[in-house]
Amino acid sequence: MHWTGRTAAWLLSAILITAAPPARAQDPDSHTTRSPGAPLSVEEVMKNVQQRNRERAEALRQFQSTRIYHLKYLGFPSDRDAEMTVNVNYQSPGKKEFTIVSQTGSKFIHTHVFKKLLEGEQEAADQENERRTALSAENYEFQMDGYANTPAGGEYIVEVKPKSDNKFLYRGKIWVDAKDFAVTQIKAEPAKNPSFWIKKTEIEHRYVKVDGFWLPLENHSESVIRLGGRATLTIEYKDYVVLRASN
Repeated sequence: MHWTGRTAAWLLSAILITAAPPARAQDPDSHTTRSPGAPLSVEEVMKNVQQRNRERAEALRQFQSTRIYHLKYLGFPSDRDAEMTVNVNYQSPGKKEFTIVSQTGSKFIHTHVFKKLLEGEQEAADQENERRTALSAENYEFQMDGYANTPAGGEYIVEVKPKSDNKFLYRGKIWVDAKDFAVTQIKAEPAKNPSFWIKKTEIEHRYVKVDGFWLPLENHSESVIRLGGRATLTIEYKDYVVLRASN
């Protein structure tokens, strides 16, 4: 049995959240208070995240990087596997140019999933979409879930709950660096089940500090299809070069 547009829609809807821009915080919620052991309350943490994100966004003017997309699907109607390497040139504010370096594996995945992911990222970067998907009180409720001392330093753990079913929003937890007030990790699921055919989707994003800026390191999403299939998408971000930045 051949793959169809509907099959691609199952996969794409499950992993589209990976196209969302890096978390940015605005207007922190005020419904929660300090968690035991946490130096700051969630209100103070999110206010700091908002300020530092704004400063970093204004300072980062241009960078280049390489991405490796890999999607493996096992199940109905047939197994598929594909990989794509892309060079990215970012220029503030929000302009991204993608150059495909190589493609291997399923042409169907390249055309109907990888290409749509790049288009979805451009859509998410639209100014209005950025406002509607920002890590803000307009879009989320926040609750402190804990504080952890790690070898890399302290981290706040914050539970986030979406206020709407926007396809780029999620529910789960974020980890915030206690020194830089930057999101370092996200573990979540989509705000709304993207399709009847998707039973469950789990998403994990990790970020890395490059020349003072926190940028994506790896995205991993795994979706279980009701008919028995399983789709695993990974995006590796590497070879960052910051070309222009203001003090």
